[in-house]
Amino acid sequence: MRLSPRMTLNNGVLIDRLGFGLYKVPPEDAAGLVTMALEAGYRHFDTAAMYGNETGVGKGIGALAGFAGAGSGSGELWPALSREDLFVTTKVWNDDQGYDATIRAFHTSMANLGLEYIDLYLIHWPCARRGLFPETYRAMETLYREGKVRAIGVSNFQPDHLDRLLQAAEVVPAVNQVELHPWLQQAELRAKHEALGIRTEAWSPLGRGQVLRDPVILALAAEHERTPAQIILRWQLQLGNITIPKASSSDRIRENLAVFDFELSATDLSDIAALDRGFRTGSNPDNVN
Repeated sequence: MRLSPRMTLNNGVLIDRLGFGLYKVPPEDAAGLVTMALEAGYRHFDTAAMYGNETGVGKGIGALAGFAGAGSGSGELWPALSREDLFVTTKVWNDDQGYDATIRAFHTSMANLGLEYIDLYLIHWPCARRGLFPETYRAMETLYREGKVRAIGVSNFQPDHLDRLLQAAEVVPAVNQVELHPWLQQAELRAKHEALGIRTEAWSPLGRGQVLRDPVILALAAEHERTPAQIILRWQLQLGNITIPKASSSDRIRENLAVFDFELSATDLSDIAALDRGFRTGSNPDNVN
């Protein structure tokens, strides 16, 4: 049961438009939440080495899927899934940047997840002043050519970071995962992605809950008889973004996925576009090193 439609990355790989984010999910909770999300219909999971929950993600996948994940059960739960049904993203952390360190970090992540390959591997932050992200990306290109990852990309890269990366890169990033919500719409960056063939993926798609209280969002939710979260996620999808909301209850997990049976009007989209205020709930990529 795959509820989210998929889109094609620049190398032909398919990715679910709506996935399940695992930022700040405690390791002990990750397996249960992933299993719950799988049962609800999610097939795309986004974790990172820094989150410390890759092992739990692997256990959750293995509990429901018809293959062995790290420390998993035997996959008795119905319906059984094959590895090809899933899309798993993880990221190399800042302290592991550099060619050799990235290769080591990747194999650690793959072992934690209990998988034989990763669908999407990202540089977590550019850490531009360290000057290592081109070398880090070169290691990821090696992993990609070896078939250990199906696609590679970046996260939190600004336009100048992309320009610098592409001076030496042989593989155009498939994805740039960035903070993006109605109060931070990243129009310039999205336009650059479009020109380069890079997919925009939104983390913190709900503005860490703060945007849910915006009067315009509340009014649209009432008009469409939807929740504020569903309005924002539908907006993300109609912009053409991939998005990875986080949820910690069964009701919210299912609610976030129930956004494919309605549409926002051009006027609705215009009203949301007017909310952009350049407001970050997370760090500015230029300040992370």
